[in-house]
Amino acid sequence: MPKVNITFKPKQTTKKLLKGLQDRAQEVVINRFGLNDEGEQHTLESIGQKYGITRERVRQIENFALNAIKKSDSFSEAEEIFKELKDIIHDLGGVVAEEELLPMLSKDLVTQNHIGLYLALGNDFTEAKEDTHFKKRWIVDGDTAQKVHKALLDIHTALSSEDLITENDMIDKVLCHDGICEITSHKVDKEMAGRWLNLSKSLAKNPLGEWGRSTSPNVKTRGIKDYAYLVMRRHGSPMHFREVAEAIEKTFGKKTHTATCHNELIKDDRFVLVGRGVYALKEWGYTAGVVREVIEQILKKDGPMNKDDIIEKVLKERYLKKNTILVNLMNSKYFKKDKNGLYTAV
Repeated sequence: MPKVNITFKPKQTTKKLLKGLQDRAQEVVINRFGLNDEGEQHTLESIGQKYGITRERVRQIENFALNAIKKSDSFSEAEEIFKELKDIIHDLGGVVAEEELLPMLSKDLVTQNHIGLYLALGNDFTEAKEDTHFKKRWIVDGDTAQKVHKALLDIHTALSSEDLITENDMIDKVLCHDGICEITSHKVDKEMAGRWLNLSKSLAKNPLGEWGRSTSPNVKTRGIKDYAYLVMRRHGSPMHFREVAEAIEKTFGKKTHTATCHNELIKDDRFVLVGRGVYALKEWGYTAGVVREVIEQILKKDGPMNKDDIIEKVLKERYLKKNTILVNLMNSKYFKKDKNGLYTAV
């Protein structure tokens, strides 16, 4: 994450801003924003318990203190600081996630909390609280923020739960959205689009850096079967369950027992057993079922066939010996051969 240099000293600035407040009002602001050495931000409830007052009364004291600061000479004297922060957020895209912004400005938690106070005080900053689709973010350009929000929501809607795309493709989707193309207040580039993408809670990337819906098991990995899907998808062709277990351990550092891996692959319908211990992804077009069932499905779909064509098609579905297919074809309970040597399902 790139560092953004600031020209002011936050702790000294805060001391000046708080100097006109009464002791209790000062303490409430310090505790609420985590301006002490520990950097812990206290709740309204915990502060109320300390003073023996209600949480609503603490809220009133906090609001009164912030309004008093805004009316003070110290606030006017800090105008350049607020302008500097506004310019930084504007250059970052007009809207930026708090979790990304504050570490850019300082690695020190307490210093980050001091800057959080200035964002809460400044008239040019709009706080958008965390919600279902977005992280907590700070806005200095409302029109741009609105276009960015719509773009991210539209991209989420267009994706299915199974979709996975590269980070470059996801950023291109942001850049090519109609609303983003209309933005003239910023010079939009891939870095800015990536920062906007980080606002989203509905979109996320998996451990391999591929993007999709944050709720998808292909993104929010919850166990061996999800890791197996990712390594097999990256591999691009069927794998033995032992290979899958080894790949999971090598790629993700997750110790995986081969028997456990085999059991997970059997139970998950994303995987198809295509040979002795060999699995493929269903999305590759492989059909589930025993050899007989695969033959039946092929014949029902494509009509009568000779044995050579059947063998060719089955071998695209299963890793088998030709004799295994022929043995199944000879079962008159399920298949019959006409005078032209073509087989059909009974």
